[in-house]
Amino acid sequence: MLYAQDASVYQEQPTGVVFPRSTEDVQAIVEFAALTNTPLIPRAAGTSLAGQCVGEGLVVDLGRHMNQILEVNVEERWVRVQPGVILDDLNRHLAQYDLFFGPDTSTSNRCMIGGMIGNNSCGSHSIYFGQTRDHLLELGVVLADGSFEMLAPWDEAAWKEQLARQDQFGEALRTLDAVLRDNGELIDERYPRPEVIRRNTGFPLDIALNTSAYGRGETPFSLPKFLCGTEGTLAFTTEAKLNLVDKPKRNLLVCVHFDSVRGALEATIEAVEHGPAAVELMDRPILELTKHNIEQKRNRFFVEGEPEAILAVEFYAQTDEELQKMADKLIEDFRSKGLGYSFPIIWPPDDKRVWALRKAGLGLLMGMKGDTKPVTVVEDTAVAVDVLPDYIDEFAEIMDSYGTRCVYYAHASVGELHLRPELNLKDREDAERFKGIARDVADLVSKYGGALSGEHGDGRLRAPLLERFYGEEIMALHGEVKQAFDPKNIFNPKKIVDPEPIDKDWRFVPGNPTPEVDTVFDWTGELGLVRAVENCNGAGVCRKRAEAGGTMCPSYMATLDEKDTTRGRANVFRQALYSPNPQDAFSSEELRNALDLCLSCKGCKSECPANVDMARLKAEFTQQYHDAKGTPLSAIVFGHYGRLSRLASVMPWLANFFLSFFLSRWLMRSLLKVSLNRQLPKYASKRFTKQFARYRKEHPADADAKAVWLYVDPFTEYTEPELAMAAVRVLERGGWRVERLPVDDDGRTYLSKGLVRHAKKLTQENMERLEPLFEEHPDRKIVGLEPSALLTFRDESPDLCDNAHKPTAKKLADRALLIEEFVAQAAADGEFSAEWTDGTLPKVLLHGHCHQKALVGVSPTVEALEAAGYEVEALPTGCCGMAGSFGYEEQHYEVSMDIGELVLFPALRDADEETLVCAPGTSCRHQIHDGVRRTAHHPAILLERALR
Repeated sequence: MLYAQDASVYQEQPTGVVFPRSTEDVQAIVEFAALTNTPLIPRAAGTSLAGQCVGEGLVVDLGRHMNQILEVNVEERWVRVQPGVILDDLNRHLAQYDLFFGPDTSTSNRCMIGGMIGNNSCGSHSIYFGQTRDHLLELGVVLADGSFEMLAPWDEAAWKEQLARQDQFGEALRTLDAVLRDNGELIDERYPRPEVIRRNTGFPLDIALNTSAYGRGETPFSLPKFLCGTEGTLAFTTEAKLNLVDKPKRNLLVCVHFDSVRGALEATIEAVEHGPAAVELMDRPILELTKHNIEQKRNRFFVEGEPEAILAVEFYAQTDEELQKMADKLIEDFRSKGLGYSFPIIWPPDDKRVWALRKAGLGLLMGMKGDTKPVTVVEDTAVAVDVLPDYIDEFAEIMDSYGTRCVYYAHASVGELHLRPELNLKDREDAERFKGIARDVADLVSKYGGALSGEHGDGRLRAPLLERFYGEEIMALHGEVKQAFDPKNIFNPKKIVDPEPIDKDWRFVPGNPTPEVDTVFDWTGELGLVRAVENCNGAGVCRKRAEAGGTMCPSYMATLDEKDTTRGRANVFRQALYSPNPQDAFSSEELRNALDLCLSCKGCKSECPANVDMARLKAEFTQQYHDAKGTPLSAIVFGHYGRLSRLASVMPWLANFFLSFFLSRWLMRSLLKVSLNRQLPKYASKRFTKQFARYRKEHPADADAKAVWLYVDPFTEYTEPELAMAAVRVLERGGWRVERLPVDDDGRTYLSKGLVRHAKKLTQENMERLEPLFEEHPDRKIVGLEPSALLTFRDESPDLCDNAHKPTAKKLADRALLIEEFVAQAAADGEFSAEWTDGTLPKVLLHGHCHQKALVGVSPTVEALEAAGYEVEALPTGCCGMAGSFGYEEQHYEVSMDIGELVLFPALRDADEETLVCAPGTSCRHQIHDGVRRTAHHPAILLERALR
């Protein structure tokens, strides 16, 4: 189920999945496949948009183990790698030599070199660095007979020597040679114009033909370059030798704003004359979607007004002075010709935010609510830049004829825009439109001498169009080459040659209704739970490694198992929901296993471009799984933490003795599955409520001060009341009167253990209690301490209450702030009067809580602590690995610690002892103690220490 789809519209469950560790393993797999006539589907990260990774037979996952950088030669500027090496990981490794691999796909934080070779990947800077084919020096491949060949370019003598070989490989080469020698004029006539830089349509016979072997120039014949882009249909790549280029010294962006897409395309023709490194287009629909994505709306800082299109023009140079001259010349040229109306210049490091916005385009599009999505059908056609405006005009006419809108974005500099018509593939009429658009656009591309695919290849999507595009004669030549290299048709069959119909094996069957299921959460905002799951399009952003930064997905970063990605979980969830009885999905053991290591960190809610909220999906599933199978004791105990803690607080010394006693710990291991390596938090000798009552007697509230409500969550109330007392003192020194919010619990522990009905009942009660208070105090803010608790009010509460209470829940969400947010905002507004110490304060390393990073960001914490006088470094950490009770559970302890070891633990081990550690989350502080034996402090404690 995990490997039944990629990022395309296709889905076909394979027979199985195999994970080779070496070239010898791949040889054994190929020999087995040849013996049993089993198809093999090569797969790296599985981000293909045309269905290259979908099919029957065995999926061969080359990324799980074959992911090593084998050799770097700095002097000769090349690197040898296995196919599972991730592009960003490779370039991070090469940064120490000021070298890097040029092609830079938008999926660079998870795409793998093997996939880039299979698709001849390009990227935003292909006008400057070219394509993968341009940098492919040698290729190690396993052939259809199981033999291994290390392939390099051959001069004419070597080419003749290879043609004389008396084996299956020699026969294949002779067939290829005959195809090229006998059909040169036909190939020249039918293949794209030479000016079309990006061409991934069919086998690259034109590339092989235009070499010295056939009297065309001085470029030697290179079988590696020919195999690049053939999608694993002719050979299996097991290693590659790649050319490296100098890392650009300096760069800047000019983000030119336009009133029309046509104007932006006309400007592109002018822009390429200025020698840019990239010219990327973003149109209005894409820019609109960025407004509603938690992470990307932070990256809109450069957008002025409401442009119909923006061209991001990047320049490389040795100095900033050279860059400024290049930018000025471009702007002067554009202004003199009436091109564009605004020209903001973006310097590093802010350029990364612009590129992040641009790269998020695909996921943002696929995250559109509802069944109508911008679909991949003609999404990477390429034409010469000089005809791009006219081509797009005719393309728009085709869209109008089918009554559909289209979005335009990406690689304008090389005549390849990503073009995505908005269609509902669940609808029979739109399914027919899909096929009609594919045919008409294929004819249009042919008219302009372009390529059906400039980047993403043929796969299952465009292979059915190749005969229409090239004609029967060229496709017959493709068939000869395929038969020669793969006589038993085991290498990724039905891709490029002998394809299935374009509409076979779609994820959705046109005309079939979307399943409806009963839910506990209100999924109205997502148009139902099923569509919330379907928002995952398979782009695989959740497959990035820890080194890439961010939070999503912490368990995948530790296990590197597809099962532990948001994509993997969503794929299993969707397939389970489309079973004959959709409600049975909630008793699916496969789905339970897929969700087991989800830490509910909410990283996907912000970092997934489609905002798939797997934490909420897991909570919904777990509640219904409990309904079907029964609720385990551990879920009851941890879920009812607040109620049980209230009982324990009556005699906290007895509760702590029980928690510390070995026999009790052994009992908890047996009954609650708590790891013996963990010590559960001890209860405070006096809960916050009693401490605050005594404090109020000794320090009466200032009746004239502006009031704020303090929300004290169960964790703070019973185990760390000193945090709330510190918050009281900080807020009151800041000139605010603190009153306690009359709410005892937020429901976080219920949600984390799948007790959603309890959370719903609690939320309803909270809204009834708060409604009159909000009417009486319409502007009063709420300040909280524990991110997971306080942010429950902002995230889940509105979807846990009935319609009558939603207005109150919305007010609660709008008023609820972490103490760092409140202090930072109040200080910025001149409403925080605390005086901070004149003394020197220690440096602080900040580890943000996952929910905080997903919904708020760590900037308010940095701002508040820096305002108090601390020097703060926000660590580039993801999840700590504890995640509430997750890390305490015996079956999750090892993964929990593995996650901590990814970034957090090493960073803290390297820190000076004098440096303070700050972690707003209570589970984070316990994980840090267990992992590196350091004390982590809550921001409220550090703010109190900084008071004069």
